[in-house]
Amino acid sequence: QVQLAESGGGLVQPGGSLRLSCGVSGTIFSISKMGWYCQAPGKQRELVATITNDGSTNYADSVKGRFTISRDNAKNTVYLQMDSLKPEDTAVYYCNVYITTMGTYWGQGTQVTVSS
Repeated sequence: QVQLAESGGGLVQPGGSLRLSCGVSGTIFSISKMGWYCQAPGKQRELVATITNDGSTNYADSVKGRFTISRDNAKNTVYLQMDSLKPEDTAVYYCNVYITTMGTYWGQGTQVTVSS
């Protein structure tokens, strides 16, 4: 059984920072791609950032230069450093991983609210 545990969401003022974490536990062969998606009220879930097991990254245009995705393969953990946050970044953020031979898994989501 694979489990994803997210943490780090919360309320922050515009211009502030948050760091999201997502740890993967269970019987895991190899985690290929890890990423973060977000879903704002009334909108579809959309890509924020992804990182492959060799460190290649991909970002949504809206977060380039402000967010940084990273991973610790020894800990099966992916991080999202979110700087210069804007009110439009407010959403539920979901961790997503693709595990070789097992498929795609999602975290339960963590709320990020950017408001003064």
